[in-house]
Amino acid sequence: MSLAERLSSMEDYESIREPSPSSEQGRRKLSFNPIGESVPPAVHDEPVGAFEVSKTKRICQYHLKLLQYTLTYSHFSILVQVLAAVVYCLLAAGIVFGYAALKPVLIREGVYRKYCTQTELENGVRVCYEQEIRLNFMFTVAAVSTNVCALPVGTILDRYGPRVSGIIGAVFLVAGCIFFAFAWQLPFDGYVPGYFFLALGGPFVFISSFQLSNTFPQYAGLILALLTGAFDTSSAIFLFYRLIYAASNGTFWPKKFFLAYLAVPAFILVAQIFLMPRNSYKTVGELVIQVEEQVLDGHESDNEIEDQEVLARLRQARREHGESIISEITELLGSKKGQKQVKKEEEKMNISGVWGALHGRTATEQIRTPWFIFITLFTVIQMTRINYFVATIRSQYEHLLDDYYKAVAINKFFDVALPLGGVISVPFIGLILDNTSTTLVLGLLVATATLIGILGIIPEVWAAYANVCLFVVYRPFYYTAVSDYAAKVFGFATFGKVYGLIICLSGLFNFTQSALDALTHKVFDKNPTPVNILLLVMALIVGVALVWYVWRRSQNIGKRDLREEAEQAEERLMPGADVDGLREAERIASMHYGTM
Repeated sequence: MSLAERLSSMEDYESIREPSPSSEQGRRKLSFNPIGESVPPAVHDEPVGAFEVSKTKRICQYHLKLLQYTLTYSHFSILVQVLAAVVYCLLAAGIVFGYAALKPVLIREGVYRKYCTQTELENGVRVCYEQEIRLNFMFTVAAVSTNVCALPVGTILDRYGPRVSGIIGAVFLVAGCIFFAFAWQLPFDGYVPGYFFLALGGPFVFISSFQLSNTFPQYAGLILALLTGAFDTSSAIFLFYRLIYAASNGTFWPKKFFLAYLAVPAFILVAQIFLMPRNSYKTVGELVIQVEEQVLDGHESDNEIEDQEVLARLRQARREHGESIISEITELLGSKKGQKQVKKEEEKMNISGVWGALHGRTATEQIRTPWFIFITLFTVIQMTRINYFVATIRSQYEHLLDDYYKAVAINKFFDVALPLGGVISVPFIGLILDNTSTTLVLGLLVATATLIGILGIIPEVWAAYANVCLFVVYRPFYYTAVSDYAAKVFGFATFGKVYGLIICLSGLFNFTQSALDALTHKVFDKNPTPVNILLLVMALIVGVALVWYVWRRSQNIGKRDLREEAEQAEERLMPGADVDGLREAERIASMHYGTM
């Protein structure tokens, strides 16, 4: 029997109750929508029984209703939505992180040059102290705002949907372009607010696109990988602009570029209004829950049936057909092998060693634990190191190598490698996170960060290129690993609050970059080595403490799971089993493993 036939026969079972014409339940039909609220059923003048409607008509009606989540938009339209999201994420999601490519253009255009002292101008310094500090502060504000706005973006997305979130992002991008294009004419500093609004627009556009992975659940991982890769690659926008700027010999100056770039938020705005869904697409699990609520749950009108035998038959029939609907939904959405997927997820949980460590606790309770404190400290230090390196790579290597042109070559290599590193590393990151323990992942993070720190203080060209190659791969690995840690340890019930707080605090701490710049220029005479050593040592100490704590706690979690399995096995003992022998075995095991 086809799915439509199963659905049509559901009404036959409902007709057993013989509802009165005025009963609302008599008009109740299966109706759900994957991108919004439940779709209200059509209201007729007079409710009719299923037997009064032709079978063909009932099949068509229910078939259309069940497939509404795929027919609301055609598969082609949904594919266009995904492709459009990938395109505008590629053009706007993380362009501010291409700062290392934009900075030389701003320097050549004399941005903040007026703050240089007369002595510095007479000596012909390429970048004076005040100019360097203000340019880097511009990027610092952008990096901080990108992380801090994760909390309000999530709230707006949950309350108003992806379309509103995307439109807000487009408006912020427009504001950023206008500020930056006319900054040289404004009576105040327009560069900082311009870059600030460009940074705000990215998360609103990028995060609101995640829900598109639910359009094709069997390819959800691929869609997320494409969106993530687009975010990483978007940092190349300023690289392309710098190349065009050089080719035009400076005639295509920032005002022309940012006015031309207004086409990107215009494209996003049109896509959000005419193409993208107003509400987020639902996951397979949410669709199943909705069917369970509308089909499998009891109905108030069941109380009107006095014959318990008839009521039992009705409920059994309703449940059997509801379960078949759920089965068909998972098959239609590409989740036919649901049991294998569930088993695979369970294997991932067991491999991680930390799954469920704080699940079920409130967010307040979770943030008071070492689990939260250590990962937050580690994230704060690493994010500061990452953004500090992005903002100062050229000046660092100009001092380390004592050669301006070598530093420029390394800067150019970095501009190309940064977006490529994110794209290349995405599939390997997934394999590592799915097939290794969280302790091993964190250990790999700490080891890689330490190696990057060591390479960053070696005054050799080969070390510089090795450092860049390792850095561009480490950056996406680090961000993904932190979110993976938060999901496994804290759970999804509090994920938004806890993970958002980690990123928010880390972003706020990035304001210390101005202090690090001042320390490098004023105290250490532009020598970045002392600051890099300081950050390296801090990251190593906190990282080792984090890995040690997670390893110890994962051992305790493993012991707890063994005890729970033993208790369940004891409860399932057959009559006459050797209970005393089992208890003695548990006592010996307890002595061997110790207590939590």
